[in-house]
Amino acid sequence: MITLSTSRPETKPERRLQFDATFVEQLFVLLTLVGIVVGVLLERVEAAPGLLLTVRMATYFVGGFFAVIAIIKALRERTIEVDLLMVLAALGAAYVDAWTEGAILLFLFSLSNVLQNYAMNRTRSAISSLLELRPDTVTIRRDGELEEVPLEAIVPGDLVVLRPGDRVPLDGVIIQGTGNFDESAITGESMPVQKGVGATILAGTLNQSGALDMQVAKTAEESTLARIIGMVSDAQARKAQTQSFLDRAEQWYAMGVIATVALFILLVPPLFGVNFSDNFYRGMVLLTVASPCALVISVPAALLSAIANAARKGVLFKGGAHLEELSRVKVIAFDKTGTLTYGRPEVTDILPQPGVTAHALLTAVARAEAQSEHPIARAILAYAEAQGLETDEPEAFEAVTGMGVRATWEGQETLVGAPKLFAHAGLPVPQELLDEADRLALEGRGTVLLAARGGRWLGLITVMDRERPDAAAQLAELRAAGIERIVMLTGDNERVAEALGRRLGIDEVHASLMPEDKLRIVEDLGRRYGPTAMVGDGVNDAPALAAAASGIAMGAAGTDAALETADIVLMRDDLSAIAYAVKLSKRTQRIVWQNISFALTVVVVLVIATLTIGIPLPLGVVGHEGSTIIVVLNGLRLLAHR
Repeated sequence: MITLSTSRPETKPERRLQFDATFVEQLFVLLTLVGIVVGVLLERVEAAPGLLLTVRMATYFVGGFFAVIAIIKALRERTIEVDLLMVLAALGAAYVDAWTEGAILLFLFSLSNVLQNYAMNRTRSAISSLLELRPDTVTIRRDGELEEVPLEAIVPGDLVVLRPGDRVPLDGVIIQGTGNFDESAITGESMPVQKGVGATILAGTLNQSGALDMQVAKTAEESTLARIIGMVSDAQARKAQTQSFLDRAEQWYAMGVIATVALFILLVPPLFGVNFSDNFYRGMVLLTVASPCALVISVPAALLSAIANAARKGVLFKGGAHLEELSRVKVIAFDKTGTLTYGRPEVTDILPQPGVTAHALLTAVARAEAQSEHPIARAILAYAEAQGLETDEPEAFEAVTGMGVRATWEGQETLVGAPKLFAHAGLPVPQELLDEADRLALEGRGTVLLAARGGRWLGLITVMDRERPDAAAQLAELRAAGIERIVMLTGDNERVAEALGRRLGIDEVHASLMPEDKLRIVEDLGRRYGPTAMVGDGVNDAPALAAAASGIAMGAAGTDAALETADIVLMRDDLSAIAYAVKLSKRTQRIVWQNISFALTVVVVLVIATLTIGIPLPLGVVGHEGSTIIVVLNGLRLLAHR
């Protein structure tokens, strides 16, 4: 039985040692086969007994070498490896002078382990490929001179020079130049992203074009890439409930098999008058076919393949347990801002009053908001700039908390905000404007701002956080994947939330929520409907993410809080990643149970055949090892999941 590595990614010297060990194991398998052939030939030519015994013992040595090492290591830790069952069966075969059958058992068992190791190493390619994203040396600019230094010598504040084709060595900020960056290795996003001065760039991304200078923000150990590598490594070490149960059961099962076979060998001959030698041979076959190798490897083969596949696509599961848990989710609760919407307000409607142009309305509102730091003001100014308007600052400005702004220039006061701002200023709002504002609010057009200047009504402007264009389609994908109920949680006002919920076909909408309200609702959803997932940004939604059966942080590339808070981290800001993760988790569970069912069936069939009609040891070995390889290959199918 192979032992799966759960250590951190190895360094280059460690990889060399692993390669050498793998080579020796492959060589020993080949030598075992050669020993079997030579032994058969010597037996046929009736060679000297001493020479034949020497060849047979040498064959057993190379065939069982790595299995014995695994057994000794396990016994030191007070556990039993299923390798012990194979070695005992081979020794038992030698005891009844069935050396060739025992050697074939060791050969096929060792060959199976080599093939499993080769197959399972493919699931670790996510870490190997990430390690290759880190350059060994970096070009930095010091005192106006370019200098090549080792990656480990870089400290925050250093200026790194990036040329076209360079990998970004560490997380940092562009201080000069622009470039197109391939972020697919980190976020899974296939399209390059253009970035300029002030933009954050992540370690492991590729500068496709443009020469630029970057100021390092984090050390190599603190970079997003390093943390992803650590998370994938930890995820491979954390076992799902099914795997943990099988690991615990393996110890009792192995001891039970040894005890049962011992009783079978000792009691059957005197009770049923069976020849001891024949019965002993059958006991060795029973010891072989009852071994749970395929059953034990059936779960990690699937889970590790799924985790590796997801990591390549920018979806990080923090362990097989979270992959398993997501497959059971019935309800998904979404935080609205930044998940179903882009998380940034935009101007959506400009509705001037009769006699007022849209240009005049936008110009007045933009100037009134010029000194405001409110996100709505920033959205209006950005829209005005995109329209080519140059905005002057007002001569006087006042932000009225919760109402809007008052600004004065050229001797006239301009008011922009909610109806209560105008009531507070003693300027009644015409009923037709109030009706229009109510209509826009009911339609979910976002925040409605009224504008007046010098006592004259200019019109209305709406600002809203736009939903993602693919949001409705992706929610439909989730329903198709088996999610029974979709819920939206938001701190936004009820009208805006209800309108968005109607457009996206959401089952439940909860608005005007504080973080503690989201926590309460997520817990209630779990009680009412079953396992619930929460999708948020990993910061404001931390209590709800922690309470959910599956906490999912979306668009978390470079966000420390999101990397720490959630069970599942989506590195790219894309709703399709959620549907992908759900489908992958469900397919993984299907394959896990396919493997478990198949492995158990093979064991039962082979045990019954051994106890009834009797089967030769080589055939039992082929059935046993063949089933092990089949479940591994079945699990590896998840590497190709799309």
